[in-house]
Amino acid sequence: MLLNDLPFASTQPDLPDLEGRLKPSACHHLRTWLRYLSCGRLIENEIRSRLRREFNTTLPRYEVMAQLEQFPQGIKMSDLSRHMMVTNGNITGIADQLVKEGLVQRVQLPRDRRSALLKLTSKGQKHLQAMSNAHNEWVCSVFGKLSEAQIDAMMSSLEELKKHSQDFTQPSH
Repeated sequence: MLLNDLPFASTQPDLPDLEGRLKPSACHHLRTWLRYLSCGRLIENEIRSRLRREFNTTLPRYEVMAQLEQFPQGIKMSDLSRHMMVTNGNITGIADQLVKEGLVQRVQLPRDRRSALLKLTSKGQKHLQAMSNAHNEWVCSVFGKLSEAQIDAMMSSLEELKKHSQDFTQPSH
């Protein structure tokens, strides 16, 4: 079963939709924000379910492994947590599990005995490749329903939103 075989809001109006709680007079921006969240959550929840069912893993574990792939020489846990915008504690717990399963290794830094680098093992690389192939297929099955023009427009809009979001998150001067 592909994601596009599942009933999403466009085909089944009784699916949870965050904007459904709004009054008709609600701000268009708020309605757009809640639609954005609803779409993301529907897709993310299905991906979480499929990762659990098909790979016996979680989305955070997959995301840690995908980040580690970007740093073949390894990365400090503190840097990884910063890249992923999560706490060091979150990374430590996931890393402990992945190390125990032989998917990730800790490499002690010679100059700093308190720090270690995390990196994928060859077993971890193979497992990540299988998960990434499936993940890519799932995401493409959702977005494949949109035309190239719709995808381009969405990317352009999201790029603008990202710029404005960065402005929004910067402290006022």
